[in-house]
Amino acid sequence: MDLKTKLEELAQTSVTRIEESTSLKDVENLRVQLLGKKGELTDLLKMMKDLTKEERPVIGKLANEIRDDLTTKLADKKEELEEEALNKQLQEETIDVTLPGRTVKKGQTHIIHQVMEQMEDLFLGMGYNIIEGSEIVSDYLNFERVNVPQDHPARDMQDSFYINEHYLLRTQTSAVQPLVIEAHDFTKGPLKVISPGKVYRRDSDDATHSHQFHQIEGIVVDEGITMSDLMGTLEVMSKKIFGADRVVRFRPSYFPFTEPSVEVDVSCFKCNGAGCNICKKSGWIEILGAGMIHPNVLEMSNVDSTKYSGFAFGVGPDRMAMLQYGVDDIRQFYMNDQRFLSQFSKEGAE
Repeated sequence: MDLKTKLEELAQTSVTRIEESTSLKDVENLRVQLLGKKGELTDLLKMMKDLTKEERPVIGKLANEIRDDLTTKLADKKEELEEEALNKQLQEETIDVTLPGRTVKKGQTHIIHQVMEQMEDLFLGMGYNIIEGSEIVSDYLNFERVNVPQDHPARDMQDSFYINEHYLLRTQTSAVQPLVIEAHDFTKGPLKVISPGKVYRRDSDDATHSHQFHQIEGIVVDEGITMSDLMGTLEVMSKKIFGADRVVRFRPSYFPFTEPSVEVDVSCFKCNGAGCNICKKSGWIEILGAGMIHPNVLEMSNVDSTKYSGFAFGVGPDRMAMLQYGVDDIRQFYMNDQRFLSQFSKEGAE
């Protein structure tokens, strides 16, 4: 059998084989068998070396026509099978548009942020500005600028997350205090600022402690600021958060960056001061620490402490939320359990 006859026979049988292919894999395998480097057509073309000069152009043209024809038929078959597969998939995945739609549950602001927004709204109404500081601060700014030198024992309570020798994740929003005091132009009026944000301390994770929590730092500096201004401000805040019938109590305390310093309690909202499990039978619940800004802090911020005075307070929204809603484990706030978080609608926090 001569080469021409073999080529024509290959063309005929190949067309039948292509038509009988039932999958894309079969078509690809057939393309390799017929037209690949080691395919049947390639093997036949190796016989052209035995042809005469006159036969080679004729057989070469025939071979090219067969190759082009088979390539076209393979492509058509592939397209046909792809269309069949798509139609089958569309049929299997048909959506019944007459079915009722699924209700999408609405999200809500996290309970801690609800409390923070409540505090921000209150202090904005009292003429305060909101400034958010950096969560990465220098050791000098976090401690020494708020009157906590390197050998101060208060540092032992804040053994914290250092990034390198000089920088750490801030342990308190008080790190914002010296910067805003230093930057303020007192010829344009008093400084009234709150600074909300996250703080970090190396602490045991238990029902009342977390290595990450939130604080809101409040600062007021001007001429003639007194302890009575601080007490009035915190009484307004406490009654707004915990209820107008709450009684506020101030107890002497100690903080390195304030002098004098106080702890602030409110009468228990569950027992109204009679004593219960929430207030540990005392009738009072501690909510925050505060005091008059230490003269050293003012002086380090280039403010004349003989002319200006101020107060500062630090409140924890996490603790406020725990007290406000009777939550006994702070870890519940961070576990992203929707069964727990969905109990606190935004309306309920306002």
